[in-house]
Amino acid sequence: MALEVFNKDETLQMRRKLIGKQPCRLFFVHDPVKIMRYLDCISDVQHVGHCHPSITPLLLVFYLVNSGSEANDLALIIHNIRMSFAYHGHLTSLIDISPYKFRKLEGQKEWVHVAPLPDTYHGIYREDHLDPGQAYADTVKSLIEEAHKEGRKISSFFAESLPRSFSQLVIVKEYVHEAGGVYVADEIQTGFGHVGSHFWAFQLQGEDFCPDIVRMGKLMGNGHPIACVATTEEIADAFTASGVEYFNTFGGNPVSCAIGLAVLDVIEKEDLRGKAVLVGGHLKQLLLQLQTKHPLIGDVRGVGLFIGMELVKDRVSKATEGSAHLVQEERIVMSTDGPRDSVIKFKPPMCFSIEDAERVSTCIDQILGGW
Repeated sequence: MALEVFNKDETLQMRRKLIGKQPCRLFFVHDPVKIMRYLDCISDVQHVGHCHPSITPLLLVFYLVNSGSEANDLALIIHNIRMSFAYHGHLTSLIDISPYKFRKLEGQKEWVHVAPLPDTYHGIYREDHLDPGQAYADTVKSLIEEAHKEGRKISSFFAESLPRSFSQLVIVKEYVHEAGGVYVADEIQTGFGHVGSHFWAFQLQGEDFCPDIVRMGKLMGNGHPIACVATTEEIADAFTASGVEYFNTFGGNPVSCAIGLAVLDVIEKEDLRGKAVLVGGHLKQLLLQLQTKHPLIGDVRGVGLFIGMELVKDRVSKATEGSAHLVQEERIVMSTDGPRDSVIKFKPPMCFSIEDAERVSTCIDQILGGW
């Protein structure tokens, strides 16, 4: 006999509060049925049967999707300005809004507006500018004004939550709201405590700053396909009222949810945010020390366990040096990023240790010493 943890009324209240109305339409709305046991004659998903003991965790199910790309695609459906060199996923709809991708393919669509990357090292507004955050935010305002002159409206602004100019995003959100759009924060790489001091990178903008939509992905499942879109009740209700139907067969399945909950438990129980502050701070200091020794290191930036080290041919011209050779050395897995492929990007697992940081620093020191 199945155990009923919540009665029917409690279950309905929780459903209305926590579950998106659009992907999980309530059947028998006037007198909803709470199913404890039933004979299934329609499902083509539970191939080996419901509640098979080999695959069933005893956990509740929430509305989720399977990947960051799906989360981004759903956010795009719900509600376009985005950052230069941004990448949001590999679905066709997301390639259209990802400069990193569409510049290599068919080019920019007329309904996509690309704001300059807020880079105070290489960008149009640098460290010596009086207020680079305001200046970069004003480039978004200019794009909005240009779109309005062309008779277009702004639906949304997509951006990763860890720009170089931290004050910029607060101002941009105001501009986007004034234009009737929504602010969408991409936390697919930066969320879940990666920045250490906060669970979400957008929280670095201040306690009062909150996006309209937040997208989260790969970090949720530790490699398992699970992702999520979080938004306000107002936007969710507007999405439902639009009549656009959204359904996801595997989003929110019990196995994925069990893994997602386990990841959250590990983050809290092992204080991985605190570890990100400690280890990330140590790694950043080691890289800054290497910068004083190796002229090829032009810049070191980042927060927590999300750090970038930019290689240049010289610090005066800031002409970039290819980073591919460095990431192929010593069996340490690193990646490159940035428009010039010149930034070594450190975004290790949260279990990364002080010893790991020192090993990486030693390896980089040896490699750059031989260049």
